[in-house]
Amino acid sequence: MGYDIGSVPTSQPLEGVAARALFGRVMLLVAVTCGFAALGAYAGRNLTGLQFLIPWIGALGCIVGLNVANARGQTGIALALLFGVGFLLGLAVGVTVVWYAENEPTVVWQAAGATGLTVAGMGTWGYATRRDLSYLYRTLFFALLGLIVFGLILVLFRINGAQTFYALAGIAIFSGYTLVDFNRLRRSSADQAIPIAAGIFLDVFNLFLLFLQLFGSGRN
Repeated sequence: MGYDIGSVPTSQPLEGVAARALFGRVMLLVAVTCGFAALGAYAGRNLTGLQFLIPWIGALGCIVGLNVANARGQTGIALALLFGVGFLLGLAVGVTVVWYAENEPTVVWQAAGATGLTVAGMGTWGYATRRDLSYLYRTLFFALLGLIVFGLILVLFRINGAQTFYALAGIAIFSGYTLVDFNRLRRSSADQAIPIAAGIFLDVFNLFLLFLQLFGSGRN
């Protein structure tokens, strides 16, 4: 959710101390946002019915708001909204994550490990690539739309093996997003740290959920 299909800033790749400082800041923001997501998951462990839809809507609003605030130079507001995205998305999936943590903790550890390896591998590849990969955003966006439509079909019809296919397709798509988001990080300036952190956090969040579905599908 929340991905742009347009081009990214065309500034020259940062080098030396400036590049390392931006990378470190973005990774710190991603880590803190993941922490807020964990807090949200714990807080939302008892949500029932359609209550989980409220934080999803709130998270979408925060994503839009942080991009607007960052573009206006209101970094404090953008930062607060970034952490709000993490907390609200954690709140939305709290029931699922806590259920796995209490009943099948191995699946959670497997999903976390696979997510870490995927982000590390694709992120390293994207960051090490000097070529601008932003042209891939459009392809990934339409692939994501197709995945969403396929997911809606699965809500209406039961298809054998479709859940596994859905998870694998989603992992491929968000692996691609991780690649181009880290490439964007290499090519961006310091004032884009918060939107980039939001993008990478969304990659991590979605990959974790998809791996959770993949590893848990054989048991449920």
